[in-house]
Amino acid sequence: MGKVLALDFGLKRTGCAISDDTRTFAFPVDTIDSRKLMEFVQALIKKEGISEIVLGEPKRLNNEDSHITQNVYLLKEALEKNFPMVSVILMDERFTSKMAFESLTQTGHSKAVKNNKGLIDQVSATIILQSYLQSLA
Repeated sequence: MGKVLALDFGLKRTGCAISDDTRTFAFPVDTIDSRKLMEFVQALIKKEGISEIVLGEPKRLNNEDSHITQNVYLLKEALEKNFPMVSVILMDERFTSKMAFESLTQTGHSKAVKNNKGLIDQVSATIILQSYLQSLA
């Protein structure tokens, strides 16, 4: 079993997180320009031995699709087509951006860092991945 990669996809940028070898802990990796996401994923699959990708599934509170949900489904199809050896799993991402912002606030980061949307995307991906890893236990 390889590592797990989590993606918090956005139209402009995507937050990325990766698990350790034992699939116990999630760590932020980077925030990528979404236009370069496939190249980044391909390189990470080779470098880190990724066997699963967890993709944040955006839903509204009433469980309806958000404005970006269809884009995420298209990304899932593209990932499955380009990387057939890797499983792609959807994971509910509701509240992850708010949780990421709150965690940055609680750890005493300055306002400038809290307003860094790329950092929030990375922390969101880490929260998505940690939730997935805990669901496996």
